[in-house]
Amino acid sequence: MDNTKNLDDYLAGLGISGADESLVPSPPQAGPPGGTGAAPLRAAPGTLTPHETLEQFLSGVIARVDPELTLTVRQGDGALEADIQGAQAARLSGRDGRVLGAVEVLAYAALSRQGHTEVRVRIDAGGFRKRHAENLSRVAERLAVQVAKTGEPHEMQPMPPADRRVFHLALQDHPLVQTESVGEGAARRLVILPRTTPVQGDADTAH
Repeated sequence: MDNTKNLDDYLAGLGISGADESLVPSPPQAGPPGGTGAAPLRAAPGTLTPHETLEQFLSGVIARVDPELTLTVRQGDGALEADIQGAQAARLSGRDGRVLGAVEVLAYAALSRQGHTEVRVRIDAGGFRKRHAENLSRVAERLAVQVAKTGEPHEMQPMPPADRRVFHLALQDHPLVQTESVGEGAARRLVILPRTTPVQGDADTAH
């Protein structure tokens, strides 16, 4: 079976590929809600909750990668959080997380199809996001020591919003440094600078 072709057909059915969705059958429903079987996403906009939409979309995707993968979706801190586990979960993260990022983009498209345009999503597969965040947090701590010692701000290269958020959260309670984001769009970047105000949280942690 050509899994790539099947996944293309599935995404076309969501209206998020170049195929004519009217010619693409809905994925067959298999397994109970929350399982790994493919589930249809052709319900009229607004008939599925954000949780149901994300769960059904990801169930359909992972069923075409490896039916043995497991999926958990829960409401996290300001976002729906999905966790995919199993021996082949790394296939959904890719070597540098780009595959996982693409899956998140498609998940947002599926949510938008149901009218859920304001819902934030975080998807992890095989613990990739967790390991990545831990690595970034360690980098943040090392740079904080440098900034505190020299008194000079350190400006990072442009990075995705999720990575900036890790830095903001890692250093939001640091007594000697603070963070801010500067720039616009793809050029938006994070700056670590000596703290000039008492610790009171960082309103920029979600950007």
